[in-house]
Amino acid sequence: MLRDFQQHLQDQGFQAWDEGAINVMFNSPTGSGKTVIMADTIIKRDCPTVAIAHRQELVGQLCLALNRENVPHGIIAPKEKIQQIIALEVDTHGYSRYNARANTRAASVDTLIRRDAGDRWFQQVMFAAVDEGHHVLKANKWGQALNMVPNARGGFFTAHALRADGAGLGRSADGLVDRLVVGPCGRDLIGRGFLADYRLVCPPVHKYADVPISASGDFNPKLLAAAVHQDGTIVGDVVRHYLQFTPGALGITFAVDISSAQDIAKAYRAAGVPAEIITGDTPPQVRAGLMKKFRQRQILMMVSVDVLGEGVDVPAVEVIIWARPTASFQFYAQGCGRGGRLALTDFQAANWHLYTDEQRLEQIAASAKPNFTIIDPVGNWSRFYDEHGMVCSRQNYTLDRREKKTKEKKGDTIQQRACLFCFLTYESFLPKCPHCNMEHVPQGRTHPAQVDGDLMLLDPQVLAQLRGEARKVEDAPAIPRNANSTVVNSILKNHRERQAGQATLRDAMAVWGGWQEQLKGLDTRTAQRKFFHTFGMDVMSAQALNTKDAWTLEQKIRNQLHQHNIVSTQ
Repeated sequence: MLRDFQQHLQDQGFQAWDEGAINVMFNSPTGSGKTVIMADTIIKRDCPTVAIAHRQELVGQLCLALNRENVPHGIIAPKEKIQQIIALEVDTHGYSRYNARANTRAASVDTLIRRDAGDRWFQQVMFAAVDEGHHVLKANKWGQALNMVPNARGGFFTAHALRADGAGLGRSADGLVDRLVVGPCGRDLIGRGFLADYRLVCPPVHKYADVPISASGDFNPKLLAAAVHQDGTIVGDVVRHYLQFTPGALGITFAVDISSAQDIAKAYRAAGVPAEIITGDTPPQVRAGLMKKFRQRQILMMVSVDVLGEGVDVPAVEVIIWARPTASFQFYAQGCGRGGRLALTDFQAANWHLYTDEQRLEQIAASAKPNFTIIDPVGNWSRFYDEHGMVCSRQNYTLDRREKKTKEKKGDTIQQRACLFCFLTYESFLPKCPHCNMEHVPQGRTHPAQVDGDLMLLDPQVLAQLRGEARKVEDAPAIPRNANSTVVNSILKNHRERQAGQATLRDAMAVWGGWQEQLKGLDTRTAQRKFFHTFGMDVMSAQALNTKDAWTLEQKIRNQLHQHNIVSTQ
């Protein structure tokens, strides 16, 4: 049975097909059960289907997902590979739903495009389910594979409907998607108890700004690897941070290449942490054995090279560590998302959809994994924050080509700060780090921006000046001597309009402030800091705005109030 948010997403997809869309992209966060939705969609469409995996080594993972959901499936692969996958299914689930003549057949994209396009089966396929569907473009191998099934509707499943290279996924751009349907964001599912929350640890950052971006939109692999190897401290820092912040935790470390992974794994072992390496070349049976030991905590740290970032289920990981810088938000978000899986008993998992949100959150808090940790000494989080917010933030997806990245701050997302003492991140409007109680010391006190809008920290002279500007709105306007009646009337009219605009603005500010203080429990000082970080202006300067700017700010405030269903009771 699908959970409510999964069912809603699927319903949107079927509606899109009913309305004439050929290919629909289903967007749902890492850990939200995309393969469950995919398998259920395959069952409901009930027609000859090809399920396409990103890489050959991920076909086994895709088949495991189909097997888990009791979907009979064939496998388009060499005989030896098929036997390995069947054995993997039996070892994992105790059974295999493999059937060479099944309606659904799984294959890697590379295997499909090497097959004879004249095979009659391609004409019979009526549905193409593509895992990691953001890879599909008209001109690449995924587009070529889909051209081989000309009678098929498509369901493209992804955690993030975007590409690092900026290519548009829509049919009118570079891709083949006709309709995008978007589910809840990660923060929504964390708040409802379907994903684990996280804490972000950001030690002093290793810099890799000089590494160029390749055509893929990520750092040039060879030059990035060279830069990481030249940095002689990253390996030791990764192990030290693990021992400092999450000793004994089950984790994944993302490494830049096999050589770096070997160094990191060796350093973990030397520190008494059982660690193994997993790469794209690790055979399925070997990988299955490693993952089994990982689940049993015989291995505490898996050092990953180009795997475990997408298309694979992992156990209830407690820490994600980045020893690999990336310029791809897709890769970063999916990697971090591997920690979002909850630590539930079999009974809880079977009945999780029956609980209320509050009951789920209570059980998570009492579980063996109330949250997980992301340790990011390479600065990936700050690299993406301006455009994307946090990894769990709602994204502004588009099927169009992205010509350039925007630096505009996202919606309700508040800027984060890394504590210089404990390295944990927290929302910048807070005057103190909530983790260690250390107070952030501003570099100056002569401008509201230097103190994060905290009026208590401003120099008295500056604060007096701001108050004086705000009082000018309340006082009578200054009228030049010897001004004629036309000028006087114009000044008085403009002043009345400014007062009227300020009256409605101040009313909106009062409602917003009451919301923060009464419903969110913030004191006045913290609420004023949050106002500054939310709207880019301190509360005193806002009360001195001209008519036009006051109206603009008021609309921003009221829009946010409306989004959160906050209304004035007066």
